Amino acid sequence: MDETIVYIGIGSNLGDRRAHITEAIRSLGALPETSLGEAATVIETEPVGPIEQGAFLNTAASIQTGLTPMELLECLQAIERGRGRDRNTEARWGPRTLDLDILIFGDRVVRESGLIVPHKRLHERAFVLIPLAEIAPELVVPGTGRTVQQLLDASLGADAGPGADLRGPA
Repeated sequence: MDETIVYIGIGSNLGDRRAHITEAIRSLGALPETSLGEAATVIETEPVGPIEQGAFLNTAASIQTGLTPMELLECLQAIERGRGRDRNTEARWGPRTLDLDILIFGDRVVRESGLIVPHKRLHERAFVLIPLAEIAPELVVPGTGRTVQQLLDASLGADAGPGADLRGPA
């Protein structure tokens, strides 16, 4: 099996946030053709978007997988559903029990229906870049020519943009 290193963004701001994140990380390692790599420190952050809601816990994890990007997306959405997320009824940028995003899929740039990788707002979201930089600071983000650490430094230099209220380890 050809394995690709993939980085997943993980967030939760409803219910037992810590339990949702812990279970998501465990579930990543249990996916078919997949092994869990590293998981970053969990941080607490303010939500992004127009809807009033509670703070998020965020982290990132790496996996090695033989799944395709679309197969992995389907698996991540199944994990989200297993933790009570219903994408059909929730508001965009609204509260959620669990949010799993494919941030980076090896050295690939993916543009498929329902999936854009690297994540299209990765470069502007410190709440994603901080945990990602903890586990992969020198990783060059495909299509950017810049490392995760360089993107984080630029994001923080721009006052961190949306979701900039980073409360530190949670």
